[in-house]
Amino acid sequence: MANSPEGKIKRIPLVPTRTKLSMTYILIVVIGFYIASAIFTEAYPNKIISGMPIVIDFIVLDLIPPNWSYVDSVLESLIETWNMALIATTLAAIFGLPISFLAAKNINTKNVFYQIVRFVLNILRTIPELILAVVFVAFIGLGALAGTMALFVFSFGILAKLISETIESIDPHPLEAIRATGGNIIQVIWYGVMPQILPQFVSYALYVFEINVRASVVLGFVGAGGIGLILKHQLALFNYGNVSTIVVMTFFAVTIIDFVSNRLRERLL
Repeated sequence: MANSPEGKIKRIPLVPTRTKLSMTYILIVVIGFYIASAIFTEAYPNKIISGMPIVIDFIVLDLIPPNWSYVDSVLESLIETWNMALIATTLAAIFGLPISFLAAKNINTKNVFYQIVRFVLNILRTIPELILAVVFVAFIGLGALAGTMALFVFSFGILAKLISETIESIDPHPLEAIRATGGNIIQVIWYGVMPQILPQFVSYALYVFEINVRASVVLGFVGAGGIGLILKHQLALFNYGNVSTIVVMTFFAVTIIDFVSNRLRERLL
């Protein structure tokens, strides 16, 4: 606040008028995009409200009760889904870690090589895992191996990108000290980088594992193994009691995995 010549108190706004106008214009544009998207896709709220009784009837009349005699078959596919996600994440962590050093500017000082590696990782991350599954099913055939390879390629791009960004944000002083004493690149990475990124590396690997468990369910719809394969089959046969059993068991399995993974990440970080 300041005193004007007339003795009146002049209030200084907390947010300048120009900033308010800019934020208002941005908000209008964003709302306009949402409205245009709803009109273009015909995603009107009244359709959700009018369709809710159909959803409720489907759940109450068709999905309830689950067919618990189908548990053994579901459990076998759940284990396959778990194995797919575990193998894909493990391979992605093993192969993604070395590549992440090449994608970090403070480790890979050759700019052209650095840009090429980053470009390849960006391409891998833009390909959905469902498309990768279709491609590997065409090459390898139906089954869990195609799904595992699709998850591996997808996870590899994500992990290498996340770890490389973590490497670029570490404290540079230990690296400079090792280089100053004549340390080579292997010693810089082992003694200067790894101690700083190890907790984040494990945390990211656990996070990607959670993603892969969920993604492997969808991959089964294109024949890439896992629980999604029997889910598609039971839906096609209208065996909704079996479908309900698959959904319930998948929900509890994913919930348990998420809970354990979150606790492990909390302890690491």
